[in-house]
Amino acid sequence: MTVDAENLRKTMRQWGSGVTVVTVAHDGKRAGVTASSFTSVSLEPPLVLVCLQNYIESFKLIELAGHFGISILTSGQAEFSKQFAGFATLPEGADRFYGVKLLTAVTGTPLLADAAAWMDCKLTAIYEAGPTSRIIVGQVLETGQQEGSLPLIYHNRAYYNITPQEQS
Repeated sequence: MTVDAENLRKTMRQWGSGVTVVTVAHDGKRAGVTASSFTSVSLEPPLVLVCLQNYIESFKLIELAGHFGISILTSGQAEFSKQFAGFATLPEGADRFYGVKLLTAVTGTPLLADAAAWMDCKLTAIYEAGPTSRIIVGQVLETGQQEGSLPLIYHNRAYYNITPQEQS
């Protein structure tokens, strides 16, 4: 039995995940994109991965720059997720960073200053994953967190806030 793209989409919509914005700056250009295919790989060395399509501007700039940033969005940042996914109406000539408070760390990559957490990464590997997808692995050079913030969750094409359950 062959699994088609639409059936896999329906299945994957049942997976709740956090939401990140992957950012990069290189040679006077900057790009950012919303991504939920993200995870840690190891603590020693500190490695993370994110999956992106190889034809988008963010991926192309990451390849050129050799570094990237990941910002984990808070429960109040659904609009940033939409904005970096390209679903927000922005003023003429504005890029996806419009109205977003930024900071930089070691590599100079723009990071979302008010994110739940951020990571500034050096590109260590890119793996082909099908004809158009790439697995991007980076070594975390610096990181920061907002203590007490809750992450934004994406499930079945909608955003959710989480609430802690009682411990028994």
